[in-house]
Amino acid sequence: MYGISIAVIAYSIKKVGKIDSSKIPLIGIVAAGIFAAQMLNWPIPGGTSAHFVGGALAAILLGPYAGMLAMTSVIVIQCLVFGDGGISALGANIFNMAIVDVFVGYAVYNALRKYNKFPAFLAGWLGIWLAAIACGVEIGISSIFAYKITVTVPTMAIWHGALGIIEGIATMAIVSYIKSYHSEFLPSGVTT
Repeated sequence: MYGISIAVIAYSIKKVGKIDSSKIPLIGIVAAGIFAAQMLNWPIPGGTSAHFVGGALAAILLGPYAGMLAMTSVIVIQCLVFGDGGISALGANIFNMAIVDVFVGYAVYNALRKYNKFPAFLAGWLGIWLAAIACGVEIGISSIFAYKITVTVPTMAIWHGALGIIEGIATMAIVSYIKSYHSEFLPSGVTT
């Protein structure tokens, strides 16, 4: 998972290129808000926890590559400073939350924004749900985890499917608020 994550980080850095200096504060604000939201954890059966992720929100506000890098910075700081996930799980955590959630959320949002009234909601919900399923697969096939894939995938899918509704609502509300009051911070064509 480290190898995949490092490759996507390198590609994202290349795609972002030189960042417009006026966008740097927005990247910091988005990362800080997501960092705070991710600190709220709820233990769930099967030996893991559920928490807000924010990958789709980062992708909608920053684009997929800058969103991925912002999410990576949040995950790395949480790992190194607070011990969340630990060093051995860092590659998988980046893959799940900064790659799957960000790129799925961005793809869903872009595919639906012309046809659906709630693309930000669906992006937030599907992004976290699919990231959680990926996590369930990873920990389920791990030889050091107590539970097998038949427990981990359903547990992660059910609990994060429910939490995803809240994340979808939060994503939609934040995008809607920014669109209403600070639309200059949004990429063109953003809808809620």
